[in-house]
Amino acid sequence: MREELIISGRMNEFIDPHLTIWPWPIPLYLFVGGLAAGILIYCGIFYLLGKSEKFPATVFKAPMIVPVLLVIGLIALFYDLSHKLYFWRLYTSFNIHAPMSWGAWVLMVVTPVSFVWVALTNRQYLNPVMERFQWLEKIETILNQHRKFIAWLMIIFGILLGMYTGTLLSAFNARPLWNTSVLAIMFLVSGLSTGAATIVIFSKLQEERMLFTKIFLGLILTELFLVVHRFMSLLASTQAQIDAAQMFLGGQFTIVYWTVVVFVGLLVPAVLAVLILKGKKIPYYIAPALILLGSIFNRFILVHAGQISTWM
Repeated sequence: MREELIISGRMNEFIDPHLTIWPWPIPLYLFVGGLAAGILIYCGIFYLLGKSEKFPATVFKAPMIVPVLLVIGLIALFYDLSHKLYFWRLYTSFNIHAPMSWGAWVLMVVTPVSFVWVALTNRQYLNPVMERFQWLEKIETILNQHRKFIAWLMIIFGILLGMYTGTLLSAFNARPLWNTSVLAIMFLVSGLSTGAATIVIFSKLQEERMLFTKIFLGLILTELFLVVHRFMSLLASTQAQIDAAQMFLGGQFTIVYWTVVVFVGLLVPAVLAVLILKGKKIPYYIAPALILLGSIFNRFILVHAGQISTWM
């Protein structure tokens, strides 16, 4: 007969299991939120620079999918809520110390702004509605007079949204894999990278494609630097954070992370971008598609692995 003395419920299988409260809707939201943020930032910048006609995919075409992306993200968040009927309580106050409060209010601003921009830049599709509800034309006139202000809102709140997707995770001190300040910058850079990749897919102009190929190439190199920096900081920290890093350096996430996220999602698109910029005949959509694939895998892996990591 074997006798064991349990003096704590911690670290006992089935007694203290790892955190698994965030399933697939959360990484899906983090991906579509980052992608929407990247597109909005580029749209606002190039509009303010007066490049609307020169880069139509950036200012007009790609932003058309932003409201759809944000609605998908909001549906995913709503689906994940345990008490769905009380979501409105997020908007009865603002807690400056709570990332979720920041995120709720950022989404409250950026979602209608994205709808307004699409409506203003695609007026031809709204003619039947405008003819029926003439009071909308007065609102349209006022909004058109403030397009620069709307563009600034897209840039500012796009940056906040892109960084928030990483801040939401890094604020969890109990999860050593997430608890790093570099995560917010990584997610913003990743969102800008996927935004640039999406614009390349939407664009039919060679000059626009080449410019955003250069942009996402630079962002890929930045992201690779941040990946190395993040693992170096984890390995130079506490034992719990070293253990979290080891999940990707020989542990259960090693193969899928370094193969799909880093190699397929970053290194291969970088090589393809260099070849395209040198004039090689390579289908323009392959590199952007791989960036999007790597980015969404990155979100799912980080969310799942972070919930497994623990200070115990």
